[in-house]
Amino acid sequence: MTTRVRAISGWIALAGALTLLAGCDEPSAVAETAETKEAPAEVSVLTVQPGPRPYIRELPGRIAPTRIAEIRARVAGIVMERTFTQGADVKAGDILYRIDPKPFAVELDVAEAALAKAVPEFENATQQAQRMSRLIGTQAVSQAEYERAITVKRQAEADVAARRADVARAKLNLEYTNVRSPISGRVGKALVTEGAYVGRDEATHLSTVQQLDPIYADFTQSVGELQQLRRELAAGTVEQASADAAKVNLVLDDGTIYRYSGKLLFSDVTVDPSTGQVTLRGEFPNPNHELLPGMYVRVQVVQGIDPDALSVPQQAVRFNDTGNSEVHLVRDDNRTVVQPVRLGRLIDNNWTVEDGLKPSDRVIVEGFQKFAPGDVVRPVPWRTTTAEAAETKDRAREAGAPPQSVTR
Repeated sequence: MTTRVRAISGWIALAGALTLLAGCDEPSAVAETAETKEAPAEVSVLTVQPGPRPYIRELPGRIAPTRIAEIRARVAGIVMERTFTQGADVKAGDILYRIDPKPFAVELDVAEAALAKAVPEFENATQQAQRMSRLIGTQAVSQAEYERAITVKRQAEADVAARRADVARAKLNLEYTNVRSPISGRVGKALVTEGAYVGRDEATHLSTVQQLDPIYADFTQSVGELQQLRRELAAGTVEQASADAAKVNLVLDDGTIYRYSGKLLFSDVTVDPSTGQVTLRGEFPNPNHELLPGMYVRVQVVQGIDPDALSVPQQAVRFNDTGNSEVHLVRDDNRTVVQPVRLGRLIDNNWTVEDGLKPSDRVIVEGFQKFAPGDVVRPVPWRTTTAEAAETKDRAREAGAPPQSVTR
């Protein structure tokens, strides 16, 4: 019994010691938790400053060939041969089809024979007229005979000219049996096959050749936007773009920027009454034939320069449940606040802010998951991926190591 009492007393003493130790450590844990709660979260901020921004419009458009030629049969006959590969590039003057030339060769022989007959008749009439001209001075022939000889000569001369025209037409028709491409470009599918009879009642459409380099992009813009731009240019809120800024860029359907810039050719002076839009056209190099007629593209056009634009990175803008845009600002006391903004255009992954911000505002770009609106934060300058990559390359160069690419 005494032994059991001693054991129970020992366990009670041990429990008291553990409780005392826990009580001694509890203030440190509480202090550590309070310190953790008091430490402000670090966020990356960007100080907004006004600066020039291009007035870029992104408009829908379609690719169109620079030139397009419908290959048609200009003489009637049987197609003997197709000499091109469908979808291949051809040059101006290349033979695409051959039509049976034999009937046209016979017509040429007939025309040349008629000319060969008319030439000596003309020569004979010319000599007779010359003799009559000498005899009329001696009154050996009458005036009527002389005039008749001159008339025969002129008729013979006209007949020679007609026969020569027949020969030229026969040669032309014989040449037309070789159906050639009038332009350089890419030939489409063959619309007829060997053995087909073409050109009976009309010039049969055989194929189509389209010039793809350079190539056009036709796009439209509402007349209201053009009028608004003119008013802003007149008021001075937007500056006229320079001649170099008149270049246009293409955004392909996968979102990538086409590697070659183009030039703006014209703006149509007529407004489409059904859509209220005007048509614009850009010309682009297409050496690799990446752009094909009919492709849907978006065209970026620099139409002016906003000299005092405010912009923030795309990732700094948030959209609330109602779809309105907003940003998080850091006030002078380092507390965060939500600020509604009205966005303009998205240019190079930066939103132009038309209303809601003023110069020197500190906008949070990174670290949104670390705070709630109204919390105190520790702002640090935001560094872009480009800046980080440059710093990494500099450190690697100083250490003598090859630079590494930096990705975010």
